[in-house]
Amino acid sequence: MADILETDLYPPIKAYLCAQGYEVKAEVGSADVVACKGTEDPVIVELKTGFSLGLFHQAIARQSITDAVYVAVPRNKGKRFQAALKNNLKLARRLGLGLITVRLEDGLVEVHQDPATFKPRKMKPRKIRLLREFARRVGDPNTGGSTRVTLVTAYRQDALRCAAHLDANGPSKGAEVARSTGVSTATRLMADDHYGWFERVERGVYALTPKGAAAFAQAGAPPAPGEG
Repeated sequence: MADILETDLYPPIKAYLCAQGYEVKAEVGSADVVACKGTEDPVIVELKTGFSLGLFHQAIARQSITDAVYVAVPRNKGKRFQAALKNNLKLARRLGLGLITVRLEDGLVEVHQDPATFKPRKMKPRKIRLLREFARRVGDPNTGGSTRVTLVTAYRQDALRCAAHLDANGPSKGAEVARSTGVSTATRLMADDHYGWFERVERGVYALTPKGAAAFAQAGAPPAPGEG
């Protein structure tokens, strides 16, 4: 398949805009495509052979001329392009940009969204979960920007406190672990056993598994609440 050029996008884009009643010209000033209709603000379309940060930089610069700015890229097949389209639609929406794709095989132009002022919709449950985790986590055990490492959450800190009690005292009742560690949900936490660290040895009594002992030996007990 021959390499796609930005110029391949121009004829379908021009034909589409002309059909909407616009007069269209290319490479006017710094803009790839400019379309005018009567006294309306001009429409500017920036062309690229694929999504890139440079494309969005160019489009943002054109917003100093008009609010009606679009980015346009070739429409490809496959899940990879669909994922890219979805993600870049979100980005374009937040930047107040329109987004167009062109199917070069037959010149089909699809306007996926028009430019509009974006106001983020706050999601209260997510905010509540974020603040709850922030409040419950003791100290600051992680490093910002970390990848491919096990992050220490408040839940993991609670599990480590339970593991510390069992490591020091052997099999124990859940209520006893809760009193000793301050982890009010200790019994439920050990029963759920998300990490594979705990096993029930009899009703209401839990012990460390070999995996739990190894994890505790590696991590150690986290600071108790208030120690930060």
